[in-house]
Amino acid sequence: MSASSQVSDVMKRDLVTVPPRLPVSEAITLLLKHKVTGMPVVDEEGNLVGFLSERDCLKILVHARYHNLPTISVGELMTTEVETIGPEVDLLEVANLFLSKPFRRLPVVKDGRLVGLVSRNDVLRAIDRAEDS
Repeated sequence: MSASSQVSDVMKRDLVTVPPRLPVSEAITLLLKHKVTGMPVVDEEGNLVGFLSERDCLKILVHARYHNLPTISVGELMTTEVETIGPEVDLLEVANLFLSKPFRRLPVVKDGRLVGLVSRNDVLRAIDRAEDS
């Protein structure tokens, strides 16, 4: 990993996103289908408005039985206080963030719009590639 490696060098750009009005039951299906643990929530313009995690989805079990799920939307369960990062941020800074915070992934935002997602695994892959070269 070079000293100048940035988030944009390793972030995922092909993302599974959901709109805030989507029923949570459909979002759960998407989480399982795509084998992801969370998804950015974006509005019609592609602006990040929240993040929906497996943990957020588990909250419905506290409020209702699985077979009688209320028609609750992603917007009602999503986390709205989402820490984001810019595409130009150095990977060393990202690694330090992952060490100091509990999250596994960070939405990458430029001018308010979601442009990617960087995970702990992405940073580890960058380290592994650097060691192989």
